[in-house]
Amino acid sequence: MSTRTHWTLEKTQALFDKPFLELMFEAQQVHRQHFYPRQVQVSTLLSIKTGACPEDCKYCPQSSRYKTGLETERLMEVKQVLESARQAKAAGSTRFCMGAAWKNPHERDMPYLEQMVQGVKELGMETCMTLGTLDTSQAQRLATAGLDFYNHNLDTSPEFYGSIITTRSYQERLDTLSEVRNAGIKVCSGGIVGLGETVKDRAGLLMQLANLPVAPESVPINMLVKVKGTPLANNDDVDPFDFIRTIAVARIMMPSSYVRLSAGREQMSEQTQAMCFMAGANSIFYGCKLLTTPNPAEDKDLILFGKLGLNPQVFETEMGDNQQQEALAEQLVHADTDQFYNAAV
Repeated sequence: MSTRTHWTLEKTQALFDKPFLELMFEAQQVHRQHFYPRQVQVSTLLSIKTGACPEDCKYCPQSSRYKTGLETERLMEVKQVLESARQAKAAGSTRFCMGAAWKNPHERDMPYLEQMVQGVKELGMETCMTLGTLDTSQAQRLATAGLDFYNHNLDTSPEFYGSIITTRSYQERLDTLSEVRNAGIKVCSGGIVGLGETVKDRAGLLMQLANLPVAPESVPINMLVKVKGTPLANNDDVDPFDFIRTIAVARIMMPSSYVRLSAGREQMSEQTQAMCFMAGANSIFYGCKLLTTPNPAEDKDLILFGKLGLNPQVFETEMGDNQQQEALAEQLVHADTDQFYNAAV
């Protein structure tokens, strides 16, 4: 019999209302029941097509509707993507994520996307893509190519969503997650803290994610990166304790999911990041940029990992190079800064 909890808004809100230290203690207990507490999954994110997105997401500098000074770039050539993946692997990343600023991929681009997935898989890395809305055929083609994960965030609660995005419905996002899951691809889906939402909206987002037919394998929690030219550029800063609390609630509600510290780490102190790991975060993006926004330099991550006694996760590959992965994991903790590569553009 399944012991999975069906989360109501009241149950979720009750977690947010817990005294901070009690919440942290519970989150750490849950985390230790499902994960080795010193391991962190390390991903690298590459923007394979930048800017000129027709969507109106108010937080996003890649939208064609806002003047952010971002230079647009067409879809990268397959060989360029694979070279970036090679260097990311050499730097210790075990998962390579490829993001394109589209509402949805065009059919003419699918063969190139399939080649990218196949090529990265041949390197012995896990693969992830975020390309916008997918239909049944596209999801199946990516699955056949070997795609491991697909990222499609819900961003916020259904109630607040319309205040942030009008060009893509909430249901469309849920439908894409269903297409991905039905194709046999693992789901990566999370949201953003700092859009102007209430605590109730944060609870609503996590409730939506936790109550999916199968919880996402990976849940990225982003802190808004305020970009000049976007409608949210002047939003209030997020209280670090509110962000940490959101991480802790996500860990408790989705105990078997990887909870990723995603965008916004550049704005966080070491102490805030340490508390996020204590709250149950166990995945990061590694590299100086996430698509188009800053991320901590690699040497800062190495120093923080050393201070906290954290180690990058090693996963079993189909290519039989797990020994090499272990060696690279050791390098990630101990090597000099110049060994590491920023694979995101």
